[in-house]
Amino acid sequence: MIFEWQAGLWRRVLESSGRMPHALLFAGPAGGGKRHFAEALAARVLCARPGADGHACGVCEDCLWRLAGNHPDLLRVIPEADREPRDDAPEKPEGGKAASRQIVIEQIRELQQALTTGGHRGSQRVAIVDPAEAMNLYTANALLKLLEEPTTNVQFILISSSPKRLLPTIRSRCQTWAFPRPAGELAARWLLERKTPDAVSLLAFSGGMPLAAAALAEGGGAAGRKRFVSDIASIPGKAPLRLAGEWESWLKSKDSLAAGFDMNTLVGWMQRWVADVVSLRLGGPVRFFPAEHDILHGLAGRMTIDSALGCYNEINQTRRVAQHPLNARLFLEDMLLRYARGFARSAAPAVRK
Repeated sequence: MIFEWQAGLWRRVLESSGRMPHALLFAGPAGGGKRHFAEALAARVLCARPGADGHACGVCEDCLWRLAGNHPDLLRVIPEADREPRDDAPEKPEGGKAASRQIVIEQIRELQQALTTGGHRGSQRVAIVDPAEAMNLYTANALLKLLEEPTTNVQFILISSSPKRLLPTIRSRCQTWAFPRPAGELAARWLLERKTPDAVSLLAFSGGMPLAAAALAEGGGAAGRKRFVSDIASIPGKAPLRLAGEWESWLKSKDSLAAGFDMNTLVGWMQRWVADVVSLRLGGPVRFFPAEHDILHGLAGRMTIDSALGCYNEINQTRRVAQHPLNARLFLEDMLLRYARGFARSAAPAVRK
């Protein structure tokens, strides 16, 4: 499946038919459909009879295997945390180790072993690595060896929302396909056609990425966003330490765990909020929270430019350790205290509307 805003890229697939490089890097902001595009390309490569439009036929034996989820020549390398749990999988004991969000070196070794044998039907195989930036240095070097000495008839597809985090040597061995942000009208129309609630606000909040906005809506993100705005707008009046305790409980709630709402997500929301404050402080527009313009305008008027920029830089630094904070409560307290300190003791010059 590809989306309307990917039509130009799909034409490149058709034009490259028969001379596709052995390794592709799909790079672009999260939430634009890179994974869907990769799956569509993999389906085409494996299909015995692709249609005139370039898409897999969906009815040949290879397509039926793929649709059933057991095609032997389609290899996916993804973090354990992103795998769909099997119905027969045993439940993890309470307090057990959380599933890894990294692609570990053992997975690359398993991929290497799988590629030592020929394809099931003697044809092309596809290996999807997603997200490629989830590899640590050792894992990346192991994959690099596979890319440097590619096995015959293997199509590597690396997917990344942060390609600069990949080894330069890995990037150099891939042909990069850039997936830009969709045009605003296309993204909004797609959401409205799906009857996505609060589509305009969620699209802005998701940085213009339609799939991210849809996922947020389906996971109860509109309610979470509303709570976040109410909470963060209460500072500096509300004690940061008290809010940190409330947010810790929020993250541990059943609804948050079920929706995948975690610390990294919350810090990302904080980044967007502070980015809008800084933009207003510098005389720019509100990008992520347009419905809260007046609230943000009032907060921006209580910061100097230096304190706003300093706050933004500090919040960005906290993002680096958001996935693995040693102590969640202390991490939240530190982040909110840094934000609260950004407000000047005396009123800053008024921000023009």
